[in-house]
Amino acid sequence: MSKKIIERPKHPERVCWGCDKLCPAEALACGNGTIRAPHPCELFGDDWLDWATRRRRQKDDDTSATP
Repeated sequence: MSKKIIERPKHPERVCWGCDKLCPAEALACGNGTIRAPHPCELFGDDWLDWATRRRRQKDDDTSATP
């Protein structure tokens, strides 16, 4: 079971968000890559969750309208 992602972390740059381990940015213990995976708020802004919800609804509407 995966952990619930923190919606608005105080310092997202201090953690790798690439897996459930949430390693410190300098540790990267999972071997998921050589760089830290950014939090969605770093990529999409503070309203990232609203954007993702709208996008999901739009995608669901598009697939239900297809015959």
